[in-house]
Amino acid sequence: MKGSTDVVKGHIEEAAGALVGNDKLRTKGQKDQLVGHAKQAAEKSVQLATEMAQKSAKAIVDLVKKND
Repeated sequence: MKGSTDVVKGHIEEAAGALVGNDKLRTKGQKDQLVGHAKQAAEKSVQLATEMAQKSAKAIVDLVKKND
C-alpha cells in the first residue's frame, strides 16, 4: 500500500530523534508519518471511487439490457 514506507520511516525517524534529543529529526518523522497516512487515505479514496463507478456502470448496462 502506498504510504506505508513513509509511515514506517517516519516512526523510525521520530524514535531516533527522541532517543538522541534531536527535535528536528523527531518533527521530520512526524511529518513523514502524516504524509504516509495521507497517501494511504488518497489511495483508498481512489479505490472506493473506482469500485462505485464500476458498480454504477454495470447497473446502467443491466438496465439498458433489461429495457431492450
